Amino acid sequence: MSMSKYDLTPKIGPYLDRHLVFPHLEFLSAKKIYDENELLISKQEILSKTNMIDYAIDIRKLLYKDDEVMESLKSRRAHVVAQLHELQMEVEPILKIMGNDDVMKNMENMRDSKALINFLSKDYDFDIEKMDSLYKLAKYRYECGNYSIATSYLYFCMLVLPQNDKNYLSVLWGKLASEILVQNWESALEDLNRLREYIDSSPNQFGGNNLHLLQQRTWLIHWSLFVFFNHAMGRELIIDMFLYKPLYLNAIQTMCPHILRYLATAVIINRGRRSALKDLIKVIQQESYTYRDPIIEFLEHLYVNFDFDGARQKLHECQTVLSNDFFLISCLEEFVENARLMIFETFCRIHQCISIGMLAEKLNMNPDEAECWIVNLIRNARLDAKIDSKLGHVVMGAQPLSPYQQLIEKIDSLSVRSETLSGLIDRKIKARTDIRWGNQEF
Repeated sequence: MSMSKYDLTPKIGPYLDRHLVFPHLEFLSAKKIYDENELLISKQEILSKTNMIDYAIDIRKLLYKDDEVMESLKSRRAHVVAQLHELQMEVEPILKIMGNDDVMKNMENMRDSKALINFLSKDYDFDIEKMDSLYKLAKYRYECGNYSIATSYLYFCMLVLPQNDKNYLSVLWGKLASEILVQNWESALEDLNRLREYIDSSPNQFGGNNLHLLQQRTWLIHWSLFVFFNHAMGRELIIDMFLYKPLYLNAIQTMCPHILRYLATAVIINRGRRSALKDLIKVIQQESYTYRDPIIEFLEHLYVNFDFDGARQKLHECQTVLSNDFFLISCLEEFVENARLMIFETFCRIHQCISIGMLAEKLNMNPDEAECWIVNLIRNARLDAKIDSKLGHVVMGAQPLSPYQQLIEKIDSLSVRSETLSGLIDRKIKARTDIRWGNQEF
């Protein structure tokens, strides 16, 4: 199977900051999915719009081994260093404040931006006019690839700037990108939630432009993949955000149905969220004409068509897709294990007595391996079944649906829907309040 056919980098890349594309290109280079020279040219093109001059020089040497490094790159490097020094000198008083741990602790405890600015201005000769320069320095550091330093500068901006500041939204995006690139997943999740809350609760900041809001949510969906597939709770949170938050599900269906690959994978590997399968299948059927891949087709074969041979074939293709997907490669073993379990459970609901040989074929396993696998399921009390080794059969027991499990699934589903409705009501009340106050003010 040609992996370039199923590689989503061309679809995902346009919704990422250029620095977030580099890890993808490094991954593709290691996987040898594309020609190495093509990837180097792509890197060079992206680097030309950043201040990562040393990296650009290294890439150029790989591309043009007999060509000397262009003088323009060398002179540009000197300009970047000089500009960086100039910006740092301009915000030196703020950098001194940032270096004082006691001051930073006090700042973190202050929730009101005005009180915080008064505190800094009174005791530490703080000039709010310099914040624009600090933001520029943070962005400059980020463009140089100094993500850790950029994170600290952006954090200070986030504490000080009011939410209606012209740079506030850019600070939130920059902070999230920086935390992702330094792989600080706890902070990245906090920034992701903060940014989502800002987008969802402050529509007036976007001039009430629904298209702009849709674009913001689409970008956030793509950036969130870094967090959801690296944070310990990510595989749970991605289901809540992508499937059960209507604004984000609508963005996926409207702008980026390819994201269904990641939602489907999260549902498959998350045994505790089997109740989400029904809702996911509905979405997949609705979007079947806009996006398809082996993972989506695996679920269709298994839960829509009950085509076990088709599901088995797609599971084999799924393994190739996951092993070559930047976000999903770490989920490969879990995915295969849970996908086999789903095939087995669905097959068992239909048949009372099953040949181990036939089952092994449908699970892409040899008979001995399949028998050991089923024995482990029975030992772990996840299956009401017995194995007849002489006949090579699995005999299923009665499998009544637990009323308690049904109740728990209903409560989970109702809880998520109630939260969605509550948030919608709160936003509408806030919007009406803002309109009333706006009328009084003007």
